[in-house]
Amino acid sequence: MAAGLDRVSADVLVAGAGPTGLTAALVLHDHGAAVRIVDRRPAAFRPSRAMIVHPRTLEVLRPLGVTAALLDRGDRSPEAELHLGRRRVRVRLNALDLPDTAFPHLTLLRQMDVEDVLLGALARRGVRVERGTELAGLRAGPGSVTATLRSAAGAREERYRFLAGCDGQASAVRAQAGLGWRGGPYREDALLADLDLDTGLTPGVAHVVAGREGLLMLFALGETAGWRLLATRPRGAAADPRDLLAGAGLDVRVRNVAWSSRIPLQHRLATGFRAGPVFLAGDAAHAHSPAGGQGLNTGIQDAVNLGWKLAYAARHEEDLPALLGSYEQERRPAAKQVLALTHLIFWAEASTGPVPAFLRGTLAPLAAPVIPVAVNRRRLVAMLVRTLSQLRVNYRSSPLSEGIGTPRPGDRLPDEAVRCAGRDVRLHELTAAPGVHVLLHRDARLPEVSGRVAVHRLPGKPGRTIMAVRPDGHVGFRGTDPARLTGWLDRIGAPGG
Repeated sequence: MAAGLDRVSADVLVAGAGPTGLTAALVLHDHGAAVRIVDRRPAAFRPSRAMIVHPRTLEVLRPLGVTAALLDRGDRSPEAELHLGRRRVRVRLNALDLPDTAFPHLTLLRQMDVEDVLLGALARRGVRVERGTELAGLRAGPGSVTATLRSAAGAREERYRFLAGCDGQASAVRAQAGLGWRGGPYREDALLADLDLDTGLTPGVAHVVAGREGLLMLFALGETAGWRLLATRPRGAAADPRDLLAGAGLDVRVRNVAWSSRIPLQHRLATGFRAGPVFLAGDAAHAHSPAGGQGLNTGIQDAVNLGWKLAYAARHEEDLPALLGSYEQERRPAAKQVLALTHLIFWAEASTGPVPAFLRGTLAPLAAPVIPVAVNRRRLVAMLVRTLSQLRVNYRSSPLSEGIGTPRPGDRLPDEAVRCAGRDVRLHELTAAPGVHVLLHRDARLPEVSGRVAVHRLPGKPGRTIMAVRPDGHVGFRGTDPARLTGWLDRIGAPGG
């Protein structure tokens, strides 16, 4: 063994410093792991590709103490104006009928702002991103992984308990771990551009044009200029931003194209999310179209699910098969659902096939008068947002889900109003700190746990129910026997379990 490889350099090496990798590093640190994060790029990627944050993403980030800063930078009352032929339809996406979350709205927020907030949180914890550092090779063993890291200072080998590959669609971690990449490219590309415009369009509104040629969105959230353009067009077709806007019929004149990029789109899923001590998250594990704004959000939710599990496993010399195996068992099915959903939405909004082109170009303008009626059906819109936001995702078949009752083990904990310690609060306020949270109904027996597992008694809830909430906000255990809870805490390697 090479000198220095007889001990681990850190518990977990995170490769990739986009939103997924930054979130993973935060979760790992806040759950007690020694973490190191590297990125091959010398600087953060700019401009942003993702522009929306969903309610469930804000929920899983809340225990990290970053949601207030994210909301300060975002638009919590986004509006869209649909341009359907000569018709205009205004759609409001705030104050949705979502009573069981503290974030009943979509949030328009640039990826660069998300990354800046996460980077600031890491810096306050003393964790810095090592940029210009590339993962050049890896060797996975039964209890650790040896990584070859290359930077301007040269190449070196170091050993870690685990490696989290958060390094994007062209993931070096995935390739070197021998995990496959199934799927294929779309026939359409995405065009992004930052523009300076002379226009009478309302700047605080996302302007959406769905025509036969594909989708076009324009909003005043540019980074290198005042406006950002997102459009889809067939691969190989001309896609000059000026021509696209002229063809969309919008009242704009382009003064300057500050930046533009054409991005090939694909739909792919890794054949596995784990190879021994090596794990994949975010775009390294799944790639899909931008439809529904799923990429950033799914990656962050992957990272939160994975981070606490690796942190708890790193504390134990012995293997924790149920804990480590649960990541792929939980998140790969969720990723498959996202892929199916985004594929369907993308077909409808961007495919140039005859059927979707006819729906967008002919039927959508005819249906414009009924769209406001549909949008005002608050419950209908809320159902759609629940699905897009992954508020419906559950892990009921996970090896970490034990017990019966409602909410069922594996379900997301609803954010309902309760009484605790003499005051009225909501459940997500109680669980808005890293770690496992145990909720005791009025007559439940207090289990023997250490102070590192938070315990909250709910006197307004009759009965002897004991419910354990995982660090990612999903119910893990529900029952009445304190001994069963202790067994569950031991199974997940919880500190003090």
